[in-house]
Amino acid sequence: MLAKAAAGILCYVGAYVFITYDDYDHFFEDVYTLIPAVVIIAVGTLLFIIGLIGCCATIRESRCGLATFVIILLLVFITEVVVVVLGYIYRAKVEDEVDHSIQKVYDAYSGTNPDAATRAIDYVQRQLRCCGIHNYSDWENTKWFKETKNNSVPLSCCKASSTNCTGSLTHPMDLYSEGCEALVVKKLQEIMMYVIWAALAFAAIQLLGMLCACIVLCRRSRDPAYELLITGGTYA
Repeated sequence: MLAKAAAGILCYVGAYVFITYDDYDHFFEDVYTLIPAVVIIAVGTLLFIIGLIGCCATIRESRCGLATFVIILLLVFITEVVVVVLGYIYRAKVEDEVDHSIQKVYDAYSGTNPDAATRAIDYVQRQLRCCGIHNYSDWENTKWFKETKNNSVPLSCCKASSTNCTGSLTHPMDLYSEGCEALVVKKLQEIMMYVIWAALAFAAIQLLGMLCACIVLCRRSRDPAYELLITGGTYA
């Protein structure tokens, strides 16, 4: 039951990373950032199988089954350690990835909804309550701003509390003052930390599971009376 619950939580964390990546994928180009999420979903799926093996081996007191259970738990533990290492590696790379890509995304902004870059920027600016790369003045250097010639930024820069905001730079108090780059980096690093903490937590659970299984194995190996009792024999 515990293994199934752990599997469900790990799959949820991995799926959450995938969904969030879809919202922010324009801001970093390295798809390998998703490797920890892929691995953690695979581990979650494997835990369902481990749970079944563990239950059957414990109920039947199967030495072979328990040994298999310990080996699989060890492999899962190693995999979770790899997830933690990869998580820290890609967490450190997020800032460079966003810094390398964000200017291209803002340059590609067209102001039309079907455009992917436009949807991505409008979503991020509304969701994170930011405007521009470092602040709203960054919009003055974009192709979209120069073409529209209306001295305004996108409406997604407007504060939620400013009901009459038109995006005009003549009313900067109506606009979000914080830039999006730092907030996107912070958001992505937070998401990667969810993966790291989930992997660390369940690695600790795997250690406990291996310890319990090893104790049962040792009892079977060293206690002849226990062996005879299980097999239905008599002990003189």
